[in-house]
Amino acid sequence: VQLQASGGGSVQAGGSLRLSCKDQRSILSTYNTYNMAWYRQAPGRQRDLVARIGSGGTTNYSDSVKGRFTISRDNAKKMVYLQMNSLKPEDTAVYYCNILGTDRWGQGTQVTVSS
Repeated sequence: VQLQASGGGSVQAGGSLRLSCKDQRSILSTYNTYNMAWYRQAPGRQRDLVARIGSGGTTNYSDSVKGRFTISRDNAKKMVYLQMNSLKPEDTAVYYCNILGTDRWGQGTQVTVSS
């Protein structure tokens, strides 16, 4: 698995979680050129883009998470993160990291938010 995701879990509404994703395969100079993203997929629904971060650090968010989630990256560690605050039950999903524009995905990590 190229992308190893971790950090999911179960929290109550209003809580926080931090997801991490490590690129285990790319060499550093290549990783630094990637645009990275987090997607999520709830049961019975399509996989949706949550946040993305460009190689230069520019970020974009879906309207549903704007102001609550923060995507960041540590290129030296080949890591991308998703800090999730003020979680809501509708944030419940499997979260996947992705090298944007490719079919390279992490294995998914479950986030469950209870009301």
